[in-house]
Formats: sequence, C-alpha cells, structure tokens
Amino acid sequence: MAITRWEAYRDVVALQNRMNSLFQDFSRSNSGESELVTAAGFVPPVDIYEDEHKLVLKLEIPGMRQEDLDVRMENTTLSVKGERSFQTEGKEENFHRVERRYGSFYRAFTVPTTMNTENVKASYDAGVLKIELEKRAEAKPKQIKVSVGDSKPIEAPKAESKPAA
Repeated sequence: MAITRWEAYRDVVALQNRMNSLFQDFSRSNSGESELVTAAGFVPPVDIYEDEHKLVLKLEIPGMRQEDLDVRMENTTLSVKGERSFQTEGKEENFHRVERRYGSFYRAFTVPTTMNTENVKASYDAGVLKIELEKRAEAKPKQIKVSVGDSKPIEAPKAESKPAA
C-alpha cells in the first residue's frame, strides 16, 4: 500500500478560486448588463489620475477596434463596454495555449460632481483607451494675489488717562 501525502492547503486554494470565480460572475451579471456574461469575459485594467485641470482614465484594451467600443456618460456614471472576439485565420489551427482573454467587458465609474460631464474626450492609441474629463471652472484651484504695501498699518487706539482723584 502506497502512502500519499494529503495537502489540505491545496484543496483550500482550489475552493477559494472556485468561490472567487462564482462571485465575479454574479457581480458581473448584476452590474446592469442586459447581455449574458460569458465565461471568457475579462475586465481591462484601468489607471485613473487627476491634475488641477482634468481627470484622466486609461484602460488597457489591446486588440480592440474602435467600432467594438461603447463609451457613455449618463448623469454621473461613465461606462465603457466592449467586446474582443476570438478570430482565427480560416484554417484549422492547433493551439497549444490561449492566455489572452476574449469576450465582452463592462466597466462603470462614478464621476465626481466637480467634473464637466458635457465635454468628455476619448482617444484610442496603441491599445490604450484614454478618457479625459475637464474640471468645472469653480472646481479648479485659484491663486489669490496678496498685495503688499498698499494698505496703511492699523494704529492701536491710545489709552485715555483719567485724572487722579
């Protein structure tokens, strides 16, 4: 009889991966999408940064065509949807490994009220979708000029002396 070593940790990791997958699929299906989410769906990574004039989002989605992207601004929600389909060259190919993700994706972001949602710019270059939102004029920082030497110094009132009784 052969003795096999039981590794409980391996089973726990496998269970955790299955549970994570289940919850990800559940959250995607409840995120407002009307379409079915395929198992091959993916979530593109995003970088978000802000400077004094604008808010910028950069989504990494290589291999996408412009017509496969849908960028929308509704009230204070910016949504980006797209689909990257698996394409073959027509001949039968024997894949050894497919690691790139295909399918549809959906990302939604709540935009702060300090942003001008009427003027949104989107550009796509080298696999990166860049979305820029300008800040409203009242939200931009203002520098206040301090004047020096124009005002007269305030003199302290002189104390009145009372006659001694």
